[in-house]
Amino acid sequence: MNLPLDPDTVSHGIQLAVAPVFLLTAVSGMIGAVANRLARIIDRARLLEDRIKQGLATPVLENEAYQELGELRTRGLLANGSIGLLTLCALMIGVTIVVLFLGETIDFQMFRISIASFLAGVVCFLCALLCFLAETLIATRLLNFGKSRR
Repeated sequence: MNLPLDPDTVSHGIQLAVAPVFLLTAVSGMIGAVANRLARIIDRARLLEDRIKQGLATPVLENEAYQELGELRTRGLLANGSIGLLTLCALMIGVTIVVLFLGETIDFQMFRISIASFLAGVVCFLCALLCFLAETLIATRLLNFGKSRR
């Protein structure tokens, strides 16, 4: 493997490889947002489970709690799926960065890998957004704003 010593080639390789890094920033922000939602889902589920175990609820409220736990489980699965897809997206973008940098700095002609990995990363990001959308739709459907307590 012959490494070039030309600073312009290395500089151009870095510039080319840095462009996908902006997508990594978006992915990390999304992971933080979804992880926060997952933590809230887990906290709510634990609260409901504790109420059921302590027998503090009437049979009607206990039934509602079990229904909400089912919805929380679905939301948790969607949030976990979103985090998994976002992590896979970050991995694919990382592969893209490495391949683009190597393609510019050494004689490594694997641009098809960079195209495939970038597109796979974008598809994973879009699927993660769909999971996030589904989770938020379920969450807002659960809101009753006091209507059932009247």
